[in-house]
Parts: sequence; C-alpha cells; structure tokens
Amino acid sequence: MTKDGAPVMAFGLMGGDMQPQAMRRSSVNLVDFGMNLQEAGDVIRMHHTGSSEPTGTPMVHGGVLHIEDGLPEPVLAELKRRGHRMEHEAVGAYGGYQAIWRDPRTGVYSGATERRKEWLRTRY
Repeated sequence: MTKDGAPVMAFGLMGGDMQPQAMRRSSVNLVDFGMNLQEAGDVIRMHHTGSSEPTGTPMVHGGVLHIEDGLPEPVLAELKRRGHRMEHEAVGAYGGYQAIWRDPRTGVYSGATERRKEWLRTRY
C-alpha cells in the first residue's frame, strides 16, 4: 500500500477467495476509520459466498453472508431486514492477516499479526 506515492505497508491475508474481501476491509479500517494496524486486522470479518465468479458461474440466489461471532444483534437484525441470508462461522474460518507498516514521517516500522491464529493452532 502506498501513501502520497511512497510505500507504507506490506500486508497479506491467507484464505483463498476470502483474501480480497478481507484485505479490502483491512485497508478501509486503516484509511477510512483510522484504526491502527492491529485493530484493522482484528475486527469481526464477514465473507460473502455464492457470488458470480470470474469463471462464469453466475450468482443465482444472492449468496450467503458468513459472519464471525460477536457482531451486535441490532446489526445482525438490520442485515436480515435488508434481505441478507446469513450464517455464523466460528472464529478461524477467515484467513490469516499479517502486516508491516512504515511511518512515512519517522521511518519507524510496526507490525500486526492475526489474533485468529491461536484458534487455528489449537485445533489442528
């Protein structure tokens, strides 16, 4: 990721088709919501499945929104009211985030890693 034409962050997220969704969300959390590097990766994740695919598979029934535990009930109710089909998934089903940030002003590096990794490690 760059800021004002200079590189500021290297980051990634394992997880197949979860990658672009979670990487975009982490970027929005950093840039638009002002979260720090760790907060940006720790927020509750959502993963939409059943969308149209680049392979030509069309979305038929709107897909399913998979949501990690912990989203407040009023938010879940509003998503349902708007017609989203939702399923809860356990923590750990949403990839693995790691990031390194370089402060463009000071040159100081900071890092963040996935809080969900402990959940994965204890189960496999």
